[in-house]
Amino acid sequence: MPNLKLTLACGDYDRTRALWDGRVSPEGIELTYIALKPGEMFFRMLQSSEFDISEMSLSHHITELSRGNPRFIAIPAFTSRFFRHSCIFINKKSGIKTPEALKGKRVGTPEYSMTAGLFIRGLLQHDYGVAPSDMEWYVGGLEEPGGREESIEVNIPENVHIQRIPREKTLNDMLADGEIDALVAARVPPCLWAGHPDVARLWANYKEVEIDYYRRTGIFPIMHTVVIKREIYNAHPWVAQSLHKAFSQAKKLCQKEMNFSGALAYMLPWLIAEYESAVSLFGEDFWPYGVKANRVTLEAASRYSYEQGLSSRKLSVEELFAPNMLEQAED
Repeated sequence: MPNLKLTLACGDYDRTRALWDGRVSPEGIELTYIALKPGEMFFRMLQSSEFDISEMSLSHHITELSRGNPRFIAIPAFTSRFFRHSCIFINKKSGIKTPEALKGKRVGTPEYSMTAGLFIRGLLQHDYGVAPSDMEWYVGGLEEPGGREESIEVNIPENVHIQRIPREKTLNDMLADGEIDALVAARVPPCLWAGHPDVARLWANYKEVEIDYYRRTGIFPIMHTVVIKREIYNAHPWVAQSLHKAFSQAKKLCQKEMNFSGALAYMLPWLIAEYESAVSLFGEDFWPYGVKANRVTLEAASRYSYEQGLSSRKLSVEELFAPNMLEQAED
């Protein structure tokens, strides 16, 4: 039987590059790897189901899945993870010095439903008592005027106030000018990189804060998972297992290369020291795939989604993935 020909939209990552360059091939599948930026691939998949398989925002996956007749089914391979305390930016003139001081403030975000925002709002609410309804939300383009509409339609609770910024403005400029007091974004705004005197991170020592957060909660935020068109999975359920095995193999190759001290794989002078630090904190598998190793984080994401009104019901962790994936080992 010939291999099944499938397209995969995914970012250009170290942990997936072996799938892209052919060093790892999923069994029974002839994979065409289409490298795209996250925002574009999510929008194209959610709007028109353009790819057979796609990297997907975890928040958008939970939202879509909760509404009935979902188009996609996921495997527990997590192509992007990121602690997000570093992604709250403030205008110093706003007087914000603590998370609690965000109450009553004007907070910008490029897309309310994005996973970075989901986890940031969750940690603000559960660690600091600052609910989404305690802030005034402003949505629009971070660097480009206009911005993009939400990738997926969301029903925001009535007590959460959101408005779009003028189409000619950007959140970056509004933060620098003090038109908004804070910004929640997955990417660092250019005004911070440029050294604007009024712009800073809420936590200057964000790494220490994030390490403490992980030690207290066990949450290592998952940003992206991988979804398959449901009709493909229904016709060929083995595809989920084959893909998961291939993603896991590619990740392990990356980890082996990262820890090779003969020649550094990446342009980080203390790469080996950082690797050893990650192992010390998280264990040997510091970027785990699978359901069991990620249950705490997945439960938090599902709870936050329902609390924030993004999902129409509270989903169990078991509902998030293909049934034949729940006990899947990495290899």
